[in-house]
Amino acid sequence: MPSITVGKENSGNIDLYYEDHGSGKPVVLIHGYPLSGASWEKQVPVLLDAGHRVITYDRRGFGKSSQPTTGYNCDTFAEDLHKLVTQLELRDFTLVGFSMGCGEVARYLGKYGSKGVSKAVIISGVPPFLLKTPDNPEGVDGSVFEGIKKAIVADRYAFFTDFFKNFYNTDLLLGKRVSEQAVQVSWNIAVGSSAAASLACVPTWHEDFRNDLSRVDVPTLVIHGDADRILPIAASGLRTAKLIKGARLLVVKDGPHCIIWTHAEQVNGGLLEFLGKDKETLKQPKAHVR
Repeated sequence: MPSITVGKENSGNIDLYYEDHGSGKPVVLIHGYPLSGASWEKQVPVLLDAGHRVITYDRRGFGKSSQPTTGYNCDTFAEDLHKLVTQLELRDFTLVGFSMGCGEVARYLGKYGSKGVSKAVIISGVPPFLLKTPDNPEGVDGSVFEGIKKAIVADRYAFFTDFFKNFYNTDLLLGKRVSEQAVQVSWNIAVGSSAAASLACVPTWHEDFRNDLSRVDVPTLVIHGDADRILPIAASGLRTAKLIKGARLLVVKDGPHCIIWTHAEQVNGGLLEFLGKDKETLKQPKAHVR
């Protein structure tokens, strides 16, 4: 099982499980909460068929990676990602984040710059800043996140059941764009995550990524569903696209949060088109696509 060591906790190593397939220009896929790299199964074969090298990995605390009780903040997540791309000696690679994974994309580019990075994709992302503050009135009241933390502490298994209802908009899409079995698999992966990580990751959702986004200087595609109940598009995707110079915006009509599953065809089409364009072509005003 391929893994890299990114740190230590007492007597044990902190290892990240990853998969590295194909050849060509690398694409690094960074999963959302509370899933794992396996959640990209509708994207990996499409990217491989298009001639890309595809790397997925499990964030610390999730999937097949180690489950420490430390390091659950976006600076550490970005550092873990940096160690992965450095060890794999990636060049001219694209960073693709989904949901919480977009925090890694933003913080990586804000902290380490774009050396070696050719493009970035933010899908249903947490940036730019979800917490309501005096200078961020569009954000969500902090009591909402405290309520989520209390629900996780009380019964994280029940919390995940409710969470995935809005993750997939099951009241509208179950049996149409997502099956009961697919939702169950997501739940299974979620409950296999570290209890510490399940709780500690919540504050990372509302870290401030505005400065990170201002430093992004690679072609960027923002993809978001206009029916996202986890991260409403007005508070996240639309603002992110405005804050990244020259970003392109793809809005998925009726798309819930997990559009990488429910609307994989639209997401994959936008992704492949974007990856097929060079930097010069993308130096143009934002495009709003429906």
